Amino acid sequence: MPAPAPLDLLTTLIRCRSVTPEDGGALAFIEGVLASVGFEAHRPVFSGPGQYAVENLYARYGRGSPCLVFAGHTDVVPPGDESLWKHPPFAAAIDDGEIYGRGAADMKGGIACMMVAALRFIDKAPDFPGSIAFLITGDEEADAVNGTVKLLQWAHDRGERFDYCLLGEPTNVKALGDTIKIGRRGSLTGHLIVNGTQGHVGYPHLADNPIHRILPLLQALIATPLDDGTVHFDRTNLEITTLDVGNLATNVIPATARATFNVRFNDIWTPETLRNELVRRLDASGAGSYQITFDPTNAVAFLTEPDTFVATACEVIQRETGIRPELSTSGGTSDARFIKNYCPVIEFGLLNATIHQTNERVAVADLDKLTATFGGIIEAYFA
Repeated sequence: MPAPAPLDLLTTLIRCRSVTPEDGGALAFIEGVLASVGFEAHRPVFSGPGQYAVENLYARYGRGSPCLVFAGHTDVVPPGDESLWKHPPFAAAIDDGEIYGRGAADMKGGIACMMVAALRFIDKAPDFPGSIAFLITGDEEADAVNGTVKLLQWAHDRGERFDYCLLGEPTNVKALGDTIKIGRRGSLTGHLIVNGTQGHVGYPHLADNPIHRILPLLQALIATPLDDGTVHFDRTNLEITTLDVGNLATNVIPATARATFNVRFNDIWTPETLRNELVRRLDASGAGSYQITFDPTNAVAFLTEPDTFVATACEVIQRETGIRPELSTSGGTSDARFIKNYCPVIEFGLLNATIHQTNERVAVADLDKLTATFGGIIEAYFA
């Protein structure tokens, strides 16, 4: 039976209202499509104390090696005020050659293209030497604790082994084909507190203004670049995201000043070495006492060294799109940070211009191009 068009699969997936952690029927639909051509599918559900339960999907065709695994997520962020959308966010409306809907680009469109590419390849070569797997989670856009990280461990405990992964996140900036992600920066969030003594602004000698002391501490964090970047990574960047004193009066010196900052760091650093450097800078500022805490992080910087698979993917992308992709490590975090512990991983998908926005959408023509690209990569990999 001929494989469905990617537009058909995406239409169904968008209509599944799968705002994290709700599944909305998305994984059951994917399971049915894959199982119909011989994939062995499993639907593990993970949870933990005080955590919401998450549905996941693992499916594999064939038992041989090498195994090429496609990864992605069906959960989406909330649509916001639905009245601001040109078309209802879960209607999958087509308008002027584009399909609208929450998750169209991030990343149900990529999943639809992966599926069709795999189905078409299996239809042509059902006995190919190797296997194709799908790792699909419903917990990427929120806490990301009961999704890919646990699904990978579950699969590993069952004896599943992967040779390479293609994660279908929307990586392209201006046109389909312009960007492959070969790594990701890490993320570390810190909270800085300076305590003082509240008082009247007319009697400053009776108070201790914490704002005056937190400012040089923050300046110490940002005054000098943390590094100069690497061949594949930009400089590590620290952004101060909040500065609060909770003061509603103009004639009161506050008692406490708080600041939050986030660091997106390259592979020069680990979370531990970065924390040590930030504390060193604070101590060297001479600004006095402070309190610093860091949020736990599982977002560690990593790089997939450009290899034969990356080169092949670039060649196929250029052939199908007419664009030679840039090898990038920019942007936020993704589930690739978990996958890299089990096999090399690269990311390639649709355009990211409208992700998490009102009127998220993708060009129908890009769905066909991406499907052809994924198909070309599969054929080249198993050739």
